[in-house]
Amino acid sequence: MKFDAIIIGTGQAGVPLAASLAKNKLKVAIIEKGFVGGTCVNVGCTPTKSYVASARRAYVANNSDELGITIKGEVQVDLKKIKNRKDKIVQDSRDGINKMISDNDHITLIEGAGKFVNNTTVEVDGKEYTADKIYINVGGRPRIPEGFKEVDYLTNESILQLEEIPEHLIIVGGGYIGLEFAQMFRRFGSKVTILDRGDTLLKHEDQDIAESIANIFKNEDIHIQLNSNCISAKKVGDQIEVTHECEEDNTPILGTHLLLAAGRIPNTDLINLEKAGVETDERGNIKVDEALRTNVNNIWALGDCNGQGGFTHTSYNDYQIVNSHLFEEKKRNLSDRYLCYAAFIDPPIARVGMNERDIKDKGIKAKVASMSMNKIGRAKEMGETQGKLKIFIDAKTDKILGATFLGVRADEYIHSIIDTMYADASYTVIRDAVHIHPTVSELIPTMLENLKDLD
Repeated sequence: MKFDAIIIGTGQAGVPLAASLAKNKLKVAIIEKGFVGGTCVNVGCTPTKSYVASARRAYVANNSDELGITIKGEVQVDLKKIKNRKDKIVQDSRDGINKMISDNDHITLIEGAGKFVNNTTVEVDGKEYTADKIYINVGGRPRIPEGFKEVDYLTNESILQLEEIPEHLIIVGGGYIGLEFAQMFRRFGSKVTILDRGDTLLKHEDQDIAESIANIFKNEDIHIQLNSNCISAKKVGDQIEVTHECEEDNTPILGTHLLLAAGRIPNTDLINLEKAGVETDERGNIKVDEALRTNVNNIWALGDCNGQGGFTHTSYNDYQIVNSHLFEEKKRNLSDRYLCYAAFIDPPIARVGMNERDIKDKGIKAKVASMSMNKIGRAKEMGETQGKLKIFIDAKTDKILGATFLGVRADEYIHSIIDTMYADASYTVIRDAVHIHPTVSELIPTMLENLKDLD
């Protein structure tokens, strides 16, 4: 079957690209081996943030005494009900995507695993489909370390199918996925142990931020063991025993459930890229140029599989980049993008651009504005004083280099920094702005009035 374009994968880049191609009267095939919507809709942002919301409610119910609110009796957590709510939210998103596709005469959904035959042909379940342009949007999957493949482990996908709260959840990995699940299941009532190979959680963040997060977790009675080399796990009766090497304690840990959160790998090894001649890097990410074109002229790679972000918002921006080169006068490029992200722990950490470590590594002369959340009036009023805010300014240009916010609602007001950076404006624009009182973000201008040299 001949199409104008083939898209492999219905993630956050693939679906809007299919809609845009169809709007421009092109005949499009979009291939999906699982549920439509990709990681975000099915096993990522949508389901996990619904769980985070439930965990937050449980935490507030159990921790409002200081604000004069006391709940008599035990707070009950119904994981099956939480799961059912999540399933409905996910299904609503899937239904919306399926309806968009089925209502569009220019788009054909092909169900099954797509694999390249050559650079213009993709095979699905024995049938071949051809197109002059092919867009790869195959996403990624959890990485399963050696030593764990023979035990009944959980991933960020399968843990969302549990209907009973784990008695003791052991988590291998102290990154964003591991931390989100650690906190939510601790708030649901599980005992939680985190094992991480590094000497700090969130290895890409500044030391003070990582330490603050560790303290937040310890205050919620989440056990953290750093410098752990998690080497194996085995079944012991009805429990799982994780053997590890750790400077603090190398005693094997027994738990009822094991979550592997040791990173993700791209699904590029599943689609016979070599038959299309598409090149990947040492991690399996597809190499792309500024317009997300691969080394093969008629093939592009979008989303997690190109290694250029790994977030829903970067995947959608990948669509915007490709679409601009196809149909828009103003062209977008990969280098236009400032990397920004958040981890939806409580309080959340949000970041854009460079942090202190990045700046020092590059030898940039910079200034820093910082403030602890316990100095901010609105945070005190809400009883949400954990965390700190940091903003970095280029000493020569007065442009914002980046910011890291750890604090209540940080995932929202980080955008005032992001927008200023995209405007290519001096930090004085936001410094001199008048913000609404009482808010957390009103302290950002105040912070920027008190810059200090970054040592």
